[in-house]
Amino acid sequence: MEASIAIQVLPKAESDERLIEVVDQVIAYIQSTGYNYQVGAFETSIEGDYEGLMEVVKNCQLIAIKAGAPEVSAYVKITYRPEGEVLTIAKKTKKHEH
Repeated sequence: MEASIAIQVLPKAESDERLIEVVDQVIAYIQSTGYNYQVGAFETSIEGDYEGLMEVVKNCQLIAIKAGAPEVSAYVKITYRPEGEVLTIAKKTKKHEH
């Protein structure tokens, strides 16, 4: 695994409930990709190959728009190591689970 990302998708929505509905559709898409991922309160972490993850980032925007959001913002953090492995989600978070 050469890359990991954290993505926070913020669709414009008329209510908190509608915002959650759109974000849920984005998360369902992420789940469908087959990549290892972890949903957090503010962002979702995903790990895999760099090119594939960049496609996921792009598609998250498109899914939010398709779900009815008139506008979407996203904040993305990327770790990329083309000649090796990046730290996995499990290595970063396992000791903090409760």
